[in-house]
Amino acid sequence: MYVPLLSISIWLPIAGAVAVLLLGSRRAELARWVALGVSLMTFVVAIHLYIGFYPDHAGMHFVERMPWIGAFNSFYELGVDGISMPLILLTAFLTPIVVIAGWEVIQTRPAQYFAAFLLLEGLMIGVFCALDALLFYVFWEAMLVPMFIIIGVWGGERRIYATVKFFLYTFLGSVFMLVALIYMYLQAGSYSILAFHELPLGMNEQILIFLAFLIAFAVKVPMWPVHTWLPDAHVEAPTGGSVILAAVLLKMGGYGFLRFSLPITPDASQSLAWLMIGLSLIAIVYIAFVALVQKDMKKLIAYSSIAHMGFVTLGFFVIFATIANSQDEAGAMLALQGGMVQMISHGLISGALFLCVGVMYDRLHSREIGAYGGVANTMPKFAAFVVLFALANAGLPGTSGFVGEFFVILGSFHASFWLAFTAATILVFGAAYTLWMVKRVIFGEVGNDGVAALEDVGRREFLILGILAVSVLALGVWPDPLVEAMDTTLRELLAHVMESKL
Repeated sequence: MYVPLLSISIWLPIAGAVAVLLLGSRRAELARWVALGVSLMTFVVAIHLYIGFYPDHAGMHFVERMPWIGAFNSFYELGVDGISMPLILLTAFLTPIVVIAGWEVIQTRPAQYFAAFLLLEGLMIGVFCALDALLFYVFWEAMLVPMFIIIGVWGGERRIYATVKFFLYTFLGSVFMLVALIYMYLQAGSYSILAFHELPLGMNEQILIFLAFLIAFAVKVPMWPVHTWLPDAHVEAPTGGSVILAAVLLKMGGYGFLRFSLPITPDASQSLAWLMIGLSLIAIVYIAFVALVQKDMKKLIAYSSIAHMGFVTLGFFVIFATIANSQDEAGAMLALQGGMVQMISHGLISGALFLCVGVMYDRLHSREIGAYGGVANTMPKFAAFVVLFALANAGLPGTSGFVGEFFVILGSFHASFWLAFTAATILVFGAAYTLWMVKRVIFGEVGNDGVAALEDVGRREFLILGILAVSVLALGVWPDPLVEAMDTTLRELLAHVMESKL
């Protein structure tokens, strides 16, 4: 019996969001349980997708296709491969954690809060599943709405400014992508993304399409210099919003490069690889220095996200330098795999760090580094989690943060010793701003009476931080299941890129 697992994974949380909204704040406790139940069921569906996924089989899995908008030859077409499967799992894994994290904290309109996250989950999974460009664009734009609401309603004092800035940046960037999609539709006669991969585009066409995609995806990553919306959005967002924003929404930019830019415009990607490598290195270096001077913990972690996502884009585009300099497919594969692993790893680590800031904010109502000091004296269990996630963020071997960055550096080494040396040296800055924050917040003498009165994490907080800690360590020690899931798809993508020469 055929079961449309992809449609279920998209529409189950969306239907759950409607149910939670109908329950309303008068039945807030029931709304919380329904939200948790729906998010857990969606995670179970995602696990079924992973179990039924055959990584050695090239092409799309679980394909669903039915007529949608006949006038535009657009179909409701879904499918997953080794690129989208890990991102769907990440999305479905983190949503129940966000629901549990907001269980007691969110007292204002709790039903609407949890409904917004369920709606956001369904739309994000839709982005990763869509094989029709028009359907992809609908999901891509629609997910702005629940995130707009999450920041705008439950955010901080400057939430309206941050929300409008977030919406304008991402929406305006996407307009250029829409123009490129319409142009390719006119060339291909359909909105099939896989058909776009086979379009015989000239170099000038490819460059213009690549630049249109770059604007949309660079804003989402975000890359320097279109990154300024992210720190504001993170600072003003509630803890759950920051977790999903850092862990999943930023990954959509990286996903877009792999699903659209590289396979559709391979020659333009090669021609402009120097630009992408340069922007990635600027993000890693410059943003690291910016992070060093931050006084707000959420803002520091937000800038850290930009720097770490720089390794993702570096891994995706250094493959062209690797192929050009050494004709080394193995080195290029390492870089691609490193970029993908870094996306998943960063999702776990950044989400955990924002949750840790949320734990402290709920108690002391301050995100300022100077408001803390000596937290380990009063919250030893919590301090252990913070140190673990901070070391993972700095790339400690044995944690997931090491694996992706190490792969990218190895791949870069095949392209250029100095490129790899630069990328590796910059890791020191990541350790500097992360560990300096930990030193000032966690260690030393108790900073003030507020810190002295802090209570250690409860069962709920220990549960969510413990799950993330196990995930970070498991991926760091045993990354094979993730690497194997994406291997065949990335090899197919690399072969497509290498074969395309004008």
